[in-house]
Amino acid sequence: MTLTRTRRADEVAIGDALPEERIEATPTFIVSTAIATRDFQDVHHDRDLAQAKGSQDIFLNILTTTGLVQRYVTDWAGPEALVRGVSIKLGVPCYAYDTLTLHGQVLERSDDVFVVEVLGRNQLGTHVTGRVRLELPEVTR
Repeated sequence: MTLTRTRRADEVAIGDALPEERIEATPTFIVSTAIATRDFQDVHHDRDLAQAKGSQDIFLNILTTTGLVQRYVTDWAGPEALVRGVSIKLGVPCYAYDTLTLHGQVLERSDDVFVVEVLGRNQLGTHVTGRVRLELPEVTR
């Protein structure tokens, strides 16, 4: 859902909903994103060790989840949007073979800075709740 042009501040209102996005958490996706974020904890790479530690399977790391939340909002906002902050809280794990479904809504506005709330759920419940602060360009006349 990448927007080729950036939304302008006057095009966004409090209460606007972002379109749903579904992400398949394949084992390759989980392992490759953990490695890409330099997270070498075995619970993100090795199913046997993850299960020996009490986990159902390998699962997404927090850095990947943070990146997915940010990308979800910036794909909606467009390439000129400036991220001013990302804050998330993890819930249930997102295991291999889960589908992570993201939803978002514009909560606040102060000048050209918006706060978008993001909720990510899978079959176990809420994986992530978060807020992304981003600045959209002013209206050009």
